[in-house]
Amino acid sequence: MPDAKTPLKIGTRGSPLALAQAHETRARLMEAHGLPEDAFEIVVIKTTGDDRAMIAADRPLKEVGGKGLFTREIEEALLSGGIDIAVHSMKDMPVAQPAGLLLDCHLPREDVRDAFVSREVARLADLAEGAVVGSSSLRRRAQLAHRRPDLRLVQFRGNVQTRLRKLDEGVAVATFLAMAGLNRLGMAAVARSAIEPEEMLPAVAQGAIGIERRAADGRAERLLAAIHDRETGERLAAERAFLAALDGSCETPIAGLALHEGGGLWLRGEILRPDGSEVIAGERRCGVVDAAAAGADLARELLAQAPAGFFDWRA
Repeated sequence: MPDAKTPLKIGTRGSPLALAQAHETRARLMEAHGLPEDAFEIVVIKTTGDDRAMIAADRPLKEVGGKGLFTREIEEALLSGGIDIAVHSMKDMPVAQPAGLLLDCHLPREDVRDAFVSREVARLADLAEGAVVGSSSLRRRAQLAHRRPDLRLVQFRGNVQTRLRKLDEGVAVATFLAMAGLNRLGMAAVARSAIEPEEMLPAVAQGAIGIERRAADGRAERLLAAIHDRETGERLAAERAFLAALDGSCETPIAGLALHEGGGLWLRGEILRPDGSEVIAGERRCGVVDAAAAGADLARELLAQAPAGFFDWRA
């Protein structure tokens, strides 16, 4: 067991949300194992993505290097032994981990819904024709363009405070965040309303925290087993298999959500043209043990319906 002399080192990015997730992980480990706070050390790791995102806050994530920029240095620290576990937002994680690392512990999932944030209107449906909406998420932008082609979409990235400042400055009338992040920051009141999945299907794994470890680290494996949430893991098995079979990345608008239903899983998924002009959606119901197979099968079904160049940007 870890103690003050040999603490378990928890690696994380330094953003307020990342730190909140690391603190939640530590608190759950302390409670599960009856350990004091000094048995753990939270290690903040600055990633290439943090620097590039600050420099290019109004450019799409794909143009500054994609999701991997926010995990590379953390995973290198994990492989080298600089940290013992790494805490991640699962919606931001690539579907494959580097050799020697495992992502097999998930905390209980938070609210999966998108939050509608605006200083002027209460709901997405209340936006005036031609309103300017800010988002850096390809998934959200494509969904908005499909449902409200009259809206004008602009790039919009940054932490909660940055986005609220941009709204105050008139850069946009509204933007979107994840309800899960707002809840974990104690800032749920920032959301004017939560958007139900039936209106806007969330990103794969939205609201879930994953904890990565070295495959050969038995101590970390034993500690994390006590805080793993089985139901969250089952849902993510379906969603991430769906994403993997689609070769999903930050450059492809994909949404997916699995729910427990009657002892099994109900998986919904959709793929969108980046300009929102077309959506292909489907669903699967399956047993829990078939979660990954069902996710991959749904992905193949949607891809079979998609014409060549479906994910390409139109001029």
